[in-house]
Amino acid sequence: MSDTELPAGWVWARLGDLGDWYGGGTPSKSRPDFWTDGSIPWLSPKDMGSDVVPSTQDRITDDAMQNSAVRLVPADSVAIVTRSGILERTVPISRVPFATTLNQDMKAVCTYGNITTRWVAWCLRSLEQVILKQCRKAGTTVASLSTSALMDLRVPVAPLAEQHRIVEALENHLSRLDAACSAIQSTVSRTKQLQRSITDAVLRGERVRTSLTEGTALDLISDAANCIPKIEQPWEIPGEWLWTTIGKIFDVHVGTTPSRKIPEYWNGPIPWVSSGEVNFNRISYTREHISESAVGNRTTRIHPPGTVMLAMIGEGKTRGQCAILDIEAAHNQNAASIRVSKTRILPEYVYITLRQRYQESRNDSSGGNQPALNKAKVQDIPIPIPPLSTQRDIVDLDENLSRLSEKCRAELDRTLTRSAHLRRSLLHRAFTGRLVPQDPADEPASVLLDRIRAERAAQAQGAHGGKAKRARRAAVPKQTTAGPAPAAKVNPIPTDAVQLEF
Repeated sequence: MSDTELPAGWVWARLGDLGDWYGGGTPSKSRPDFWTDGSIPWLSPKDMGSDVVPSTQDRITDDAMQNSAVRLVPADSVAIVTRSGILERTVPISRVPFATTLNQDMKAVCTYGNITTRWVAWCLRSLEQVILKQCRKAGTTVASLSTSALMDLRVPVAPLAEQHRIVEALENHLSRLDAACSAIQSTVSRTKQLQRSITDAVLRGERVRTSLTEGTALDLISDAANCIPKIEQPWEIPGEWLWTTIGKIFDVHVGTTPSRKIPEYWNGPIPWVSSGEVNFNRISYTREHISESAVGNRTTRIHPPGTVMLAMIGEGKTRGQCAILDIEAAHNQNAASIRVSKTRILPEYVYITLRQRYQESRNDSSGGNQPALNKAKVQDIPIPIPPLSTQRDIVDLDENLSRLSEKCRAELDRTLTRSAHLRRSLLHRAFTGRLVPQDPADEPASVLLDRIRAERAAQAQGAHGGKAKRARRAAVPKQTTAGPAPAAKVNPIPTDAVQLEF
């Protein structure tokens, strides 16, 4: 079957002729009476993402309906995001089972009675790449779709009975596919929870033996005066372990950013770490480098391999994240360097402890408009110190758990990739008539479209008289009556999907 051929009984139709179209708007945010205690759903791009919209985050009042440009879209419509940066790579399309109003960056089509809404929604998803290619507006700052181009989009229409069979089969296949992906995602989540639970336990001295074959904990912190009094200890640990703080046993330094206005400070031989690169990882390279002249005091600015870094500033997830330096490097003022390598304590053990208390580090942040840690707060972070041999056992256990977690993550990634291929294949088969058997007894789609035109023309004549009737007829292209459109005008169904048998 070529891209322009359709099964018997199917026809090509203009999308704009399959339903009534609705635009949107945003009632004034300066009018609390438009939003407070509103009961009317207001759909925006942030509500999109699932095949069926469950609800909207925002609602507006009757006053907003009466005094703004918004219109109520009937229940069981298809919503499309027409303006958003995400349109660079995908088109959010969802079925909306309830009546709603729309944001101005969206359009909705409410299909006529003889066209299944679910058919149109799935059909548009199968044409996502065609929409991105043919309906994008040129020269807009934010990626946008042309409404007229969308309405001119040619879509395949099957007989009504076949529409129902195809949609039922398609949704059945996709629900099983989604369930398989969800099961693996749950496994990944449980693996992470298991790792965190086990790490919590071992940092309390549970599930790990205490070994003194390489000396005691006191050998590692040099002076009993560095210990935290028992009454101030965050939790109970074995008697062979000791509590201390980061600042009592490690040197802590805060970095700096050389002036960007002095070119000779940059692109030198010295790796320079930004706080964004401190991301629960080992750092063996950096995006930027600085020169010797930008360093200043090498003793406090250049940190050796084995240094543990902690991000101190950031509204997002960065603040509280940690990393281990595998190279000699400097860093910016938004991170602290903990020189673990100057002691016998394992950098990996300190990293595990800081990673485990990530949320506590974030909660300890304070100051100004942007929450942040500082050098003093980093120095005050408590840390349990087991004997060196026990540290090695904890690090080995954590590495085994991390490998298990990574294995699950890799399997999830493979499954999601395969799922995407299968999804495209299912959509391709559905809208080329190869997902379910055809029934020659089904009423042809051309008859269905003729009925739609007749009904719409009758409604227009009843509401506006003969003039409106003539205008309505003029708006319906003759191409939709029967047969495929000329090849040059037809949007091809994507053929790059993996072809699989079901």
